[in-house]
Amino acid sequence: MSDAVIAKRFAGKRIVITGAGRGLGFAFAQRLGREGASVVIAEIDATLGADAEMKLKAEGIDARFVQTDIASEASVAAMAKEAAKGCDGVFGLVANAGWANNVGGKAYDEITPDVWDRMMAINVRGTWLTVRAIGPLMRDGGAIVTVSSDAIYWGPPKLLHYVTSKSALVGMTRSLARELGERMIRVNCLLPGLTAVEATKDIPQTRWDDYAARTILKRTQQADDLDGAVAFLLSDDAKFITGQTLAVDGGFSLH
Repeated sequence: MSDAVIAKRFAGKRIVITGAGRGLGFAFAQRLGREGASVVIAEIDATLGADAEMKLKAEGIDARFVQTDIASEASVAAMAKEAAKGCDGVFGLVANAGWANNVGGKAYDEITPDVWDRMMAINVRGTWLTVRAIGPLMRDGGAIVTVSSDAIYWGPPKLLHYVTSKSALVGMTRSLARELGERMIRVNCLLPGLTAVEATKDIPQTRWDDYAARTILKRTQQADDLDGAVAFLLSDDAKFITGQTLAVDGGFSLH
């Protein structure tokens, strides 16, 4: 986000961001908090979550860390209960948490059933459990952003389980938009490209260079290239947009 002062579009609004201890999730929490939101950091790693809360509070942002394993129904339910405290309803949800780092390198016939099931449990079931717990607590007129990947458009090899899980989120988003639309709650899906965050630090430089070269904008994507899109989709500026997918990847994929 630029240094320019942005209107407090989310003042008085509680927004839950899963996987917000670092990377994209933290960038989303920071952007929304700077725009006035009271943010709930739903993060599985206690150290990362507490550190994120401290950093956001140091900026004057109303932030609360709740340790959360999105693959656990009980953990997600407990997080939702905490998220609803001290407010008259949750306004927004960014379902960002997922398993993405260090998952590639196995061909379709080399992925083990255990790894496949874990991927689906976190990325698909975990997103559903999160919406299932937070949705009933949301104010009418709120908004949800699910986080998929631009990989669903170009199908990289040796990532079948990941691409499949992220593809499922697009269909989930569309069905959720129809169900929650009865309450004027909008649901849209963000598709980031390859982004320079902590989770991607071990990716070889050759892959970074190749990806950047194939984008229209010819550079590596940073976390702050995405936070504005999330803020837009949650805001009233997108009040008539629902059930849609938005790829933010510098023009790597065109759809």
